Amino acid sequence: MAAPSVRSGRRAWAALVPAALLCLAARAAAEPGTAPGTAEFDVRPGGEVHSFSRSLGDYSCTFTYSAQGGTNEQWQMNVGVSEDNGLFSCSIWRPQGKSYLFFTQFKAEVKGAKIEYAMAYSQAAVGAQNDIPLKQEEFEITETTVSHREGKFRFELSKLMIVAKTPRDEL
Repeated sequence: MAAPSVRSGRRAWAALVPAALLCLAARAAAEPGTAPGTAEFDVRPGGEVHSFSRSLGDYSCTFTYSAQGGTNEQWQMNVGVSEDNGLFSCSIWRPQGKSYLFFTQFKAEVKGAKIEYAMAYSQAAVGAQNDIPLKQEEFEITETTVSHREGKFRFELSKLMIVAKTPRDEL
């Protein structure tokens, strides 16, 4: 029997990640009031570099950006850990779907885990509209960061999703 290819491994992650995110979101939604891992923050234009962070136990996520045009926009960040503590997730998005700011740079960084899957979107799903992913050439993914790619990023960002694998102690 042939070993699975990298492509089939990517398909497996592509199928697993939405399921994992749904489980994390369902756990967060089960909490009364605002989900404990969710926080609102303003994305501010003006060209200055700003950061927003959330932590959950040994894991954290920091969103750093610079944007131009318009006025402040209300965004949200949600962090979560799977029930078995095997995955840490960080989602950053504009609930209204599309941002009207021009992002000159962005970076989301996780600490305490290594990124297994990440995606950036120019438009977040809202109502009947779907997520619209950035082109792969517009951003780059390392073990701990997702960031714009200089000269390729087209200044549109409305959502970032990260799933990171947490270190496990083997018995």
